[in-house]
Amino acid sequence: MKKFQFIAVLLAGMSAFAQSDNNTTSTEHTYNGNRPDGHAPINVMGDHTHGKGEFMFSYRFATTTMKDLKRGSEDVSFESVLLPNGGDYMVTPTEMTMNMHMLGAMYAPTDKLTLMAMTMYMDMSMEHLTATGGTFTTESSGLGDTSLSALYQFFKKPTYKLHAQLGVSIPTGSIDSEDVTPASMGNDVVLPYPMQVGSGTYSGILAVTYLGQSKNFSWGSQMRGEKRFSDNDNGYTLGDRLNWNNWAAYKATDWLSVSTRIEAVKVEDIDGANPDLNPLMVITADTRNSGGSWLNGGLGVNLYAPSGSLKGFRLGLEYSLPIVQEFNGVQLKNQDMFTAGLQYAF
Repeated sequence: MKKFQFIAVLLAGMSAFAQSDNNTTSTEHTYNGNRPDGHAPINVMGDHTHGKGEFMFSYRFATTTMKDLKRGSEDVSFESVLLPNGGDYMVTPTEMTMNMHMLGAMYAPTDKLTLMAMTMYMDMSMEHLTATGGTFTTESSGLGDTSLSALYQFFKKPTYKLHAQLGVSIPTGSIDSEDVTPASMGNDVVLPYPMQVGSGTYSGILAVTYLGQSKNFSWGSQMRGEKRFSDNDNGYTLGDRLNWNNWAAYKATDWLSVSTRIEAVKVEDIDGANPDLNPLMVITADTRNSGGSWLNGGLGVNLYAPSGSLKGFRLGLEYSLPIVQEFNGVQLKNQDMFTAGLQYAF
């Protein structure tokens, strides 16, 4: 609980300071997106809209590490989940690395409406331990799912505004990624659910974002949900997801801001099962070991070029850690996440 707990205090303090700063400057300040804190921390998607005729292109790279096991909210050893030590499985994962390359584009046909598209390429690696003490690695990579959204600004005041996002996620990513395992006798076999780069299902996306700004601070809150519509071709549906992001940022200079962020996440478990996966072989093939809830904290910086040859470019960096984690069943623990993103608006 102590790890990264200072972020919660810092977020509350910055928000209170920002509100105080806003009270003293409300008559002279108008919300301005063309400053380093004019966008949310780089991990928040769909956080802003654009003016009529504006374009923005973006690239994000995120790397996430998961390591060691947790059953519910308690840490457990690898040996305790394996046969014949009282566990249920022949194999357990020990560590996973996931890299995501995300490409995005935004265009505003009107001052109130912004259109957004995003796709990604995923590269994943998972280390395993067998009941006999052996180790092996599986890997998968490929194009992930693609999302198309409309963002509509429905409320605007000089220092704060609200917009909604309505979108759909299109299953462009594969759910048939394969690799060789010790039990496959040299043949490729379908990998478990966390190692698939796609969902295989269409999803609806709905979000509401509040943005506020004063002379030296900005802050925001976003509630975002993703609803899966049906089973995929392999007989299962990934769990619905709900994210609640809250952040505050301080504009240190015209080109630099620092931010803190708190994110609450709730993911439902997988419904159905892929008949090609044996749930008794490995933890990640058992759908009882999916879903959960957690709280993350992040610290970030945004750099923005207000003039010169780089005008319109924005670089965002953020490092985040889990504060609280509670999983359904047994799963790898989230360790940390680093995200870097480059945005260009014109």
